[in-house]
Amino acid sequence: MSGSANRPVRRRTFVLGTAAAAGTAALSGTASAAAFGWSDDGSNYVVDTGANLVFKVSKSNGDLTSLVYRGTEYQGYGGMNSHIESGLGSSTVSIRQSGSTILISVAYGTLRHYYAARSGENNIYLWTNKADTSVSATRYILRVKKGLFLNDEPDSYTYTNSTIEASDVFAKSDGQTRSKHYSKLRVMDYDYIGWKTGSVGLWMVRSNHEKASGGPFYRSLLRHQSADGGGLYEILYYGQNQTEAQRFGLQGPYVIALTDGGAPSSSLFPGTLTTSWADSLGMSGYVGASGRGKVAGVGISGRNTAYPYTVGLANSAAQYWGSARSSDGYFSIGGVLPGTYTLTVFKGELAVYTGSVTVTAGGTTTLNTIAIPSSNDPSNASAIWRIGDWSGAPSGFKNADLMTYAHPSDVRAASWTGNVVIGNNETASFPCYLWKDVNSGILVYFKLTAAQAAAAHTLRIGVTTAYANGRPQVSVNGAWTSAIPSPPTQPNTRSLTNGSYRGNNHTFTYSVPASAWLTDTGQYNVLKIDVVSGSGTTGYLSAGTAIDAIDLLA
Repeated sequence: MSGSANRPVRRRTFVLGTAAAAGTAALSGTASAAAFGWSDDGSNYVVDTGANLVFKVSKSNGDLTSLVYRGTEYQGYGGMNSHIESGLGSSTVSIRQSGSTILISVAYGTLRHYYAARSGENNIYLWTNKADTSVSATRYILRVKKGLFLNDEPDSYTYTNSTIEASDVFAKSDGQTRSKHYSKLRVMDYDYIGWKTGSVGLWMVRSNHEKASGGPFYRSLLRHQSADGGGLYEILYYGQNQTEAQRFGLQGPYVIALTDGGAPSSSLFPGTLTTSWADSLGMSGYVGASGRGKVAGVGISGRNTAYPYTVGLANSAAQYWGSARSSDGYFSIGGVLPGTYTLTVFKGELAVYTGSVTVTAGGTTTLNTIAIPSSNDPSNASAIWRIGDWSGAPSGFKNADLMTYAHPSDVRAASWTGNVVIGNNETASFPCYLWKDVNSGILVYFKLTAAQAAAAHTLRIGVTTAYANGRPQVSVNGAWTSAIPSPPTQPNTRSLTNGSYRGNNHTFTYSVPASAWLTDTGQYNVLKIDVVSGSGTTGYLSAGTAIDAIDLLA
């Protein structure tokens, strides 16, 4: 199928609104559903899908200037159109009809953007080809008028007062925080986002993200609502907490879908959508199904069945992923552009195996069972004690769930300070994030047997990302202090405050000598963890890091 990656077995959807507010003014002079076709009103190309959708695209800049469904205008808030990034500016815009398809092409410098309509469908199919960095085009924004949908998922509501960070994180009077960054979802967790009432659904169905970056676990802004209206996003490339370089080429289709209140058709979902009708449209960079291949894996052995496993493919040109079957690890990833890819097997979000695979057009690359070496999963190492588990995410730690949709200063967050005692609910007591200016110096209390205290041990601290080169330095019983470790490569933007813990997983190891332990088995040893860095500012923007797991090996 053209431009589609394997859809995860477990799929979540995200709905922003369950009832309509008053205000359904019809677009003046616009007829209801008529014959399929297009016209020119002087400023816009006007497309009637022949169903219940009429939309307009500016002839001067390629903006979507009108979106009328069943006579109601949905496009626009704050006097702005829907468009790539903040709008392209003067562009060359053309239109042509080919049977039951209408294609509008937008050319701006090296960028090409496309809108397509199909006869009898209430959908707009979009593709964007960003060829290089000469044009700033990292997202498409569908701007929706205020008053048409209620907001029952409020975490992304953007407030114009009480700004607490940059110009995009806000606080309510009750202490709860809001930001357009707080989506909760990883890209593999959703197929579409949007709003619905009892009679209308307005959705953005994502593409397969083959030309995006960050992999299956990446989080970025998806939608927001404000006093002026709402926005739905398709992210072409997002720089916040990004772990990969930007990819270039044609991305899509992603789909603006309107319904009579239900979810969009599953036939539009990435991994399901077929667009053979687009093969002959001549879009720049388009590769149809016949020019793509498939990877199928017989299974994966050495898995920890308590965790989901994901298989990712990535090279400098494209990325794909698919879920491994829980029973045996079988996986299948289709719609892959030809090339050689790094294949990575993830336990949760932690890479536990890497290899290489080559994909050919029209072919299926079949892989024998992938065996994960026991040593590749740090959970398999024998430990005296362990806080959390090695999964590539801060799952189970204090405030971990909240941090995907709130600022660390949110009133709903438990205290970021407080010491931890091994054997006393240690994972839930340990904060998911540590900052130099907030909770550096957290103490962990634990006891050792005489035999354990007589030997040197390795301490491991796994992190999922870091801000401003934040990294842990440790000391034991005030008698031994580690060297300051070198900072691993991490994203250079905000992360811990904008809803994302995902960076480059890294494990710090510390060789603690036997002389550091207390020999009295009735006493608690004290591990102190400090965050060190010469970068960052203050508070939650001081140097910090997110925790995956901490353990003391036997």
